[in-house]
Amino acid sequence: MKVVILQPSYIPWRGYFDQIGKADVFVFYDDVQYDQHGWRNRNQIKTSQGKQWLTIPVHSHGDRQGEPINHVRLDWDKPWAKSHWKAITYAYGRAPFFRLYAPFVEAFYQRHDEFLADFTINFTVALARVLGIEKTRFLRSSELSVAGQKTDRLIAILTQLGADHYISGPSARDYLEEDRFKELGIRLEYMIYNYGEYPQLYPPFDPNVSILDLLFMTGPEAAHHIFTGQG
Repeated sequence: MKVVILQPSYIPWRGYFDQIGKADVFVFYDDVQYDQHGWRNRNQIKTSQGKQWLTIPVHSHGDRQGEPINHVRLDWDKPWAKSHWKAITYAYGRAPFFRLYAPFVEAFYQRHDEFLADFTINFTVALARVLGIEKTRFLRSSELSVAGQKTDRLIAILTQLGADHYISGPSARDYLEEDRFKELGIRLEYMIYNYGEYPQLYPPFDPNVSILDLLFMTGPEAAHHIFTGQG
């Protein structure tokens, strides 16, 4: 069983969905500490001016020290959903497949979730299905009731799920205790992000933008640029 464990993110880039597609079980790591300047509540879209950040405002409680991701509430005092959809429409209104996917995407900006994780996780799962990822099962770490820190906790999740293959992002090489996985007979694989270019509305090509860019630009071929477009 192949398992991926990743923190939930807002409209992630294509590498995130590549990991989802490789997994038998994908675990949203939603009960670890929220990071204020990460990808939990923001991402970038490509525009005629370069790139634009879309940041979801959340209710702040001091420095948030120790607050888990799944406890972070959305700030609905600001009209962020309307402004994000407006920015997306402005950036991609002329994209070849914008009209095809616009109703699906816009529907998420009409939701009114209380918690950030509920919004981002549901959006990500729906996008994965649109990309043709049908077999991956999704779970949240908060549903599993496992204890421990760092490698210990990852291994506890993998053991509970009966995993024998863990797929991790490459940056985890800096902190994962690789011998622990080997001792338990769990194969450890690191992702290699080596994707080809695809047409974008505005040059130069930039791979580090939200999946919405790929979806609006390549439509039903988007999956090809994720799962078979490497090399």
